[in-house]
Amino acid sequence: MPVAHLSDRGVVSVTGADAAGLLQGLVTCDIDHLQPGDASLGALLTPQGKILFDFLVVHAPAGSLPGLDEGGFLFDVAAASAADLAKRLNFYKLRAKVVVADRSGDFAIAVRWSDDGPQLPGLDWTDPRLAALGQRAIAPAAAMAGIADVDANTAHMAAWRAHRIALAVPEGGADYACGEVFPHEADLDQLGGVAFDKGCYVGQEVVSRMHHRGTARTRMVAARLEEAAAVSQGDDIMAGEKRIGDIRARAGAGAIAMVRLDRYADALADNVTPTVGGAPVALTRPTWASFDMAGD
Repeated sequence: MPVAHLSDRGVVSVTGADAAGLLQGLVTCDIDHLQPGDASLGALLTPQGKILFDFLVVHAPAGSLPGLDEGGFLFDVAAASAADLAKRLNFYKLRAKVVVADRSGDFAIAVRWSDDGPQLPGLDWTDPRLAALGQRAIAPAAAMAGIADVDANTAHMAAWRAHRIALAVPEGGADYACGEVFPHEADLDQLGGVAFDKGCYVGQEVVSRMHHRGTARTRMVAARLEEAAAVSQGDDIMAGEKRIGDIRARAGAGAIAMVRLDRYADALADNVTPTVGGAPVALTRPTWASFDMAGD
C-alpha cells in the first residue's frame, strides 16, 4: 500500500506579488530560500510561541497546477485547519498584494512512500522532513479518484499513518492540538521546520530563547509498546507514581509519546521502568533527532 490520497489534509494557497514577503515575516521556516518546486516544514505560531498550525509549504510556480494562474505558495495542512489557516493569514495580510484562499475543494494531497507504487499526479516533491517519508503531491481533486477506491484508500491511509508513527514524526491536528505545544516540543527544530538564522516572525522571541538557552524539557519521542497492551492516545506514561508524559499516537507496537525528558532521566537513574496502563513502554530518541535524551 505505497500510495494514498490523504483526505485528512487540505490545501491553502497564498499568491500575489507580496506573498513571499508576507509569509517570511509570519512563519517559522525560511520562505525566501525556497526555489520553485521546493518544500519545507513550517508553522504559524501564537505571539507566545505555541503552534497554531503546522504545515508543509511548497513554492508553486504559475501554471504548475490547473487553476493555479498566479505563482505563490501552497500549504499542505490538516484539512480541519485549512479554513482557519486561510482566515488567519488574511488577518495578517493588511494591504499586502496577496490573495489567500482555502483551495481544499480544488486540490488534494497524495503521498507515495515506496518505489512500488504508481507515480503521483500533479506537483510533487520529496517530503522535506525525512526522505523515508517519501514523495508528496498536490493535484487537482479529481485526479485523486484514480489512486484507489474509497475502501482501499482507507486502508492505504492507515498504512501511511503506521509508517509515519514508526518513524516517530508528529503531525499537528493528529498528535497535538492547536495552541498546545511549542515548536521544540513537536520536534520542528529537528525536522527542519524552524529557521534560526532568518529575521523576525510571529512568536520568534520565545522560540529563539528556548533554542539558545536549551530550555526545551518536553519532546515528542519514539515509543514501543507491547502489541497486546490496551493503550490509546492520551494515556498517561508513569514512572512509579509520577507522570512523565503521555501517548500521542499509536499504530501496532509503535507509538509517539510526549515526554518530560528530565523526569524520564530521573526514572532511569532510579531504575524505574515507565509504564502505560500498567504495561511497560520503551522510550527512545527518534533516529533522526539530535537532542539529548537519557539512555541514548
